[in-house]
Amino acid sequence: MNIEIFIKYLKYEKRYSIHTIKSYETDLNQFRSFVYEHCSCSEKDDVACLNYQNIRLWIVELSLNNISARTINRKLSCLKSFLKYLRKQNIIDDDPMAKIISPKNKKRLPEFVQENQMNKLEASDVYTDDFSGVRDRFIIEMFYNTGMRLSELINIKHVDISFSDLTVKILGKRNKERVCPLNSYTINIYKNYIDKKSERGFGVSKENWLFVTDKGNKMYSKFVYLKVVHYLSKVTVIDKKSPHVLRHTFATHMLNHGADLNAIKELLGHANLAATQVYTHNTFGKIKDVYKQAHPRA
Repeated sequence: MNIEIFIKYLKYEKRYSIHTIKSYETDLNQFRSFVYEHCSCSEKDDVACLNYQNIRLWIVELSLNNISARTINRKLSCLKSFLKYLRKQNIIDDDPMAKIISPKNKKRLPEFVQENQMNKLEASDVYTDDFSGVRDRFIIEMFYNTGMRLSELINIKHVDISFSDLTVKILGKRNKERVCPLNSYTINIYKNYIDKKSERGFGVSKENWLFVTDKGNKMYSKFVYLKVVHYLSKVTVIDKKSPHVLRHTFATHMLNHGADLNAIKELLGHANLAATQVYTHNTFGKIKDVYKQAHPRA
């Protein structure tokens, strides 16, 4: 099915992130395994198996295995991109996805941490005062201060922080750069972090990675994820705890305090406004609470 060639195309020409590439590869291999097992297909004729009927059967199979509509649609989006690539390469002529009707997603509002709970994470007894504790505090603050993604945080270098402008330069999806402001509180934590990092003998020159592990190696995703879960567990009982929840928290709190939606879009690095508008639902929930408290007939 030329999946391997497509993955190289995403990696070297489209320059997709490692996480996106891995997701594409997993979904496409899953589809290939399905048609080999259930649709009497083999490697010799697997391109011919890329048809509407087999895609429809795959959707049914996923649904029967209680895979959510959201996940199914993500897999279909991946398959659609693959088929578009094959058509560009003249490997297939027709679009098998033309007749496919995607399952409807259930509306799910982003989970976020309440402001008073985030304030609790400023308490001195939440973090230790050594290198690890100061670094962890800085990680949490950077997520909450900028709304950046996990993949963006681990790729920041010291040169990306500007003391004079109080900003951080972020390399986002599709290698698109944006600049986010930093408050003085976060900058002070950064200065403390640099001191602790220097004491440990870890590099703090411009081209060094900003965040490193306890051994001084470049930070990696799972390490940060587990740290965020650990600290959020101290202040909130929401079901989902992750770096992305802090991104939702940043956007929701900004809106609640009157920030312009377009400004939040730019800060988050969204390609279009529709992706940002989901946060207005959380804000509207707060408005309704205020209405119920204030209106005499509510």
